[in-house]
Amino acid sequence: MKFEGIYTPAITPLAADGSIDKAAFADVLEYLVESKIHGVIIGGSTGEYYAHTTQERIELAAQAKDVLNGRLPLIVGTGGIRTEDAVAFAQHAKEIKADALLVGTPPYALPTQQEIALHVKAVDAAAGLPIMLYNYPGRMSVSMGEEFFDAVADVKNIVAIKESSGDMAQLHRLAIKRPNIQLSCGWDDQALEFFAWGAQSWVCAGSNFIPREHVALYEACVIEKDFAKGRKIMAAMMPLMDFLEGGKFVQAIKNGVALNGLKTGGVRKPLYDLDDAEKAELKRVVTELKATIALIK
Repeated sequence: MKFEGIYTPAITPLAADGSIDKAAFADVLEYLVESKIHGVIIGGSTGEYYAHTTQERIELAAQAKDVLNGRLPLIVGTGGIRTEDAVAFAQHAKEIKADALLVGTPPYALPTQQEIALHVKAVDAAAGLPIMLYNYPGRMSVSMGEEFFDAVADVKNIVAIKESSGDMAQLHRLAIKRPNIQLSCGWDDQALEFFAWGAQSWVCAGSNFIPREHVALYEACVIEKDFAKGRKIMAAMMPLMDFLEGGKFVQAIKNGVALNGLKTGGVRKPLYDLDDAEKAELKRVVTELKATIALIK
């Protein structure tokens, strides 16, 4: 499987009572299809998978498959502390005929490089689907290193990696030493650098609410190979990226989606929503971003 374009880790709308709003979730997916992104990820960090029950995650993946109905590739996240849980999510993804898996390192447990490899191999054996690895040491506390990549070199289903370490040296190592693994940007303010080093895709939470602008940057750098234009688009996006990295990331993404008239609900505890001043600032940043990028030729 080739990963090309913008892959959106979809949000999970909530009803007033805190339950998942399945009708609103379907609306979010329809919006993404209409926005002409290139793939959808369910069960990612932006979707608040860590705050969902096992049953909720299974139902969300199944609903996404039904709603998308082949119009966009569906990638299912398998994140979890226990390997047994990740395996179960992978098996269900296979049952619903998902297109690929997103497989990260188990959080909190601090597995060794060999133990991460065994975890990934167990997930692979459970489903046999294409795998996009997910390296996010800032959340998981461990990073996929050279020992890990050597240990999984024989896993043919590993086809890509969402690299979210923020470490440019890691990006360079992957591009130079692991050319068989497709690079996907997982650190938003480094998107331009990822594309310069050969990445063909970008997993970006902001594409939940400004998908066309994210597609514009991808097309400028990857399709048109016009990095001068790409720099202009990236510069226009930086204030939003700074806002998102200032804290309350998921809350900001959900409020961004709400700016487009979609129902999102709040976030599950222990998180809390943006305050009124933060909402107003987000709206100002997004409005300015859209106006600026619309003028870039």
